[in-house]
Amino acid sequence: MNLSIPTQQILFKCTANAVHLRVPLYLQNVHAGFPSPAESYVDSALDFNDYLVSNPNATFAVYSCGDSMIDVGIYSGDLLVFDRSITPNNGDIIVASVGGEFTVKRLVVTALGIELHPENSSGQYSIVRPTDGVEITLVGVLTHSIKRFRKA
Repeated sequence: MNLSIPTQQILFKCTANAVHLRVPLYLQNVHAGFPSPAESYVDSALDFNDYLVSNPNATFAVYSCGDSMIDVGIYSGDLLVFDRSITPNNGDIIVASVGGEFTVKRLVVTALGIELHPENSSGQYSIVRPTDGVEITLVGVLTHSIKRFRKA
């Protein structure tokens, strides 16, 4: 069982030539319930690179596939942003390599070691535990999940 985050084994590469795109960031929050009086005060500009990426050399993004994490709002097709430089803690959502295949699960540390828990209350997904001959390698910690509702 490998609890370290390998840097040389990652198949994802970050480019340092990121374009900084700034969009208006409004001071007023948007209510998802009852409407509030419209006040359109631009507070500043939001750079998505600064918002989504703390450590460019350790950050990568992948699209999710499947429904084992739907109870925490991660659906197939969501864009997931991971950081390899963050030390995983008990309860973090992580990406791990299990026997050479990548999976996103919640990290649970027990007295016996680590477990990878699905977040789908249907009961169709099992907890992943290290077994003889199957290594679990923690790859990165989830920092953001981005959903697309429609193409612009």
